[in-house]
Parts: sequence; structure tokens; C-alpha cells
Amino acid sequence: MNGITNGAPLGVDHGLNAEGSDSHPTAGLFSPNSKVAALSSRLMQKLPLVAGLALLLVGCGNDTNSESPVVVATTAVEAATTVADAPSGDESVGSDASDGSIVNSWVGPAADLTALPIGTSLVSTAGPAVGGLYVCDGGNPNGGGAFAVGPWIDEAAGTWDLTAKVTVSGEISWPTAEYSETIDGTNRLISSNGLPVDTITGVFPIAADDAAYSYDRNPNSISESAISITLPLTPVAADAPSCLPKGTIAVFKNGVAGFASVDALNRDAVAYETQDDCDGHPEVSSTYHYHNIPVCLLDATVGSSTVVGFAYDGFPIVVERDAAGDLPTNADLDECHGRTSPINLDGAVVEMYHYSATYEFPYFIGCYHGTAI
Repeated sequence: MNGITNGAPLGVDHGLNAEGSDSHPTAGLFSPNSKVAALSSRLMQKLPLVAGLALLLVGCGNDTNSESPVVVATTAVEAATTVADAPSGDESVGSDASDGSIVNSWVGPAADLTALPIGTSLVSTAGPAVGGLYVCDGGNPNGGGAFAVGPWIDEAAGTWDLTAKVTVSGEISWPTAEYSETIDGTNRLISSNGLPVDTITGVFPIAADDAAYSYDRNPNSISESAISITLPLTPVAADAPSCLPKGTIAVFKNGVAGFASVDALNRDAVAYETQDDCDGHPEVSSTYHYHNIPVCLLDATVGSSTVVGFAYDGFPIVVERDAAGDLPTNADLDECHGRTSPINLDGAVVEMYHYSATYEFPYFIGCYHGTAI
């Protein structure tokens, strides 16, 4: 089944490879840069996929206190007519939802996609920091991944060029992909078979004649990887942030798993590893996943606030834009890569903590703000 459907309450069995890491044996939107423009151009050829995915990323204003499970989203048209006014109370600086709309403003200029900081030096097991990634392990020095540094990476300068990075070729669709999201009382129930709904993947294993093969010879295939989770509908902050493990830490609304933004060696995975045109690839257990908010989801979002997934502590992952269409930068976010401000969630404007997409490392989450399931 493709899309968001009603369903019976789900269990807490994750069906995940909890020890999975992004390892394999060594064998952009609204921005006038060439990489994002090129990706958008390729996606224009897949408009039915993008249009279908857009329906997954919007919510309708169902009564979340209903005794029966309710569907979280239906169509973009319905969602556009059910956005409610924000709740009363103090609002975050840089946002305004007093009239039912959301206006974001950022403290600094947009990220330079030709000189993004390499995030490897910002990975820590000691604790969280703004712009950093708080992980639970020191990485595996013998782990696989990209075996050669691509020409888009300038290690001397500590930067990489998103507009010059190669991608894994291929345009594979997955008609058996499944994703469902249901609100049942105080819980959000999410189920997926791990395959991307209405989005494409590249061809994996990476073929020898693929340009990406010169840097990353990912031999893994893509297969189903069941996700069945129960998240709190109203998550709360933990007493202190907690570290991110290897493996799945989030699920996106197209059914794909989200991994922390490092490879098995704890390098910046988005910079070093090669992904397909939708910024995904499989790991050793064949789980297809993203390390950032992929261009397919960015291109399917509209407006200033779109929830594109949920972290395993229950807090939403949001694509936010200002009036110019720019994403925030690390300067706008806290040590877990989030902030408290009005967002569109389940068809209503609510003020709550959320993780926010950026082009800068760590891309979508830096640590758990709440308590992970």
C-alpha cells in the first residue's frame, strides 16, 4: 500500500537492525546552485512521484483525542483548508503564527553549498554541541564505506562542494513500498516496510561502470526492512540530551529509515559516501536509508513548514524556510539541531520543539532532545 492509511494500533516491535551501521566492505531546492538545480531537473522527469510524495507530507486536522485511530494525512487540498491558529503563548523569535501562518527568519546568511564544512571533526562521544553530532560510539576504524576521497572534498580547507558531488546512477521505483501513520489516543503509530514510497533509488550494488564506483563500491542491495513503532504524540524533553546510536534513529514520511550523519568510521557520511539522486543508499543489512533530508523530500515540500519525518524520541523533523526559500543554518538551532517554534503538524499550527533540516552538518539531528523508544 502506498501512502498514509488508517490502521489498527501497532506494536512497539521496531523490526530493525539495531546494531546496524552504515558500513560496507571496501571493494536542495530554492537555491540557485548547479547541484540542486540539476537534481531538481532530474526530479522534474518524475513529477508523478513527487506529486504523490507531496500528499504524504501534509496533514489533515483530525481530532487527535478520538477514541478510534485516525488517519494523519490525506490530500494537499484538504490539508490546506484545515490549518488552525497557533496556540496562545509566547512565540519563538523569528516566527509568527498569530494568524495561522508561519513566518521564519534566520540570523545569518544561507549556507554556501560549494563550501560546506566537513562534519567529521564535529563528531563527539563526550556530549552535544551546536553544529555537532553527539554519538554513542567512537566508530570502527576498520569499517567500510567510501575508500577514496572524492574531488568534491577539500580536506585541507575542511569543506566539501555539494554542487560537484557525484551520485549513484539509476532510477528505480518501488511499487510495493508501504508507509502508514495513525494517531491513536496519545500515540503516533508508524509502520513501513523500509522501501521508499513515491521516490526513486539508484542501482545498488554500485556498478563498476558507475562514476560513483571510483570512490565508493557499496556492494549492498536494497530490500524490505520492517519498521513498526509507537511514538508519543506529545513528546517531552529529557533531563539531558542523549547520544545517537548507529542504525535507525528516525523514519521519514516516505517510509525510509533515517541514520545519523556518519559512516562506520564516524566520518561525515553525506560528504564522503556516495548516495543516489534521492540521497539514499543501503547498508550491510540491506536497509535503505538517508543521512540527511534528501532532495526528493525537499522538492516535495511547500511553504514555510513541512514535517517530513519523526525521530525515535517522537519529535518531528521539519523542513523550514524563510520568505526567500532558504533553510536555517546551525546558528539558528540548538545542540540537538532543533528549536521551539510554530510548525504545521497534523493539520494544525502548534508551537513545539522539533528538529530542523539544514544543508550544514549534522543536517537534521545532532542528538536526542527527548527519550528514544
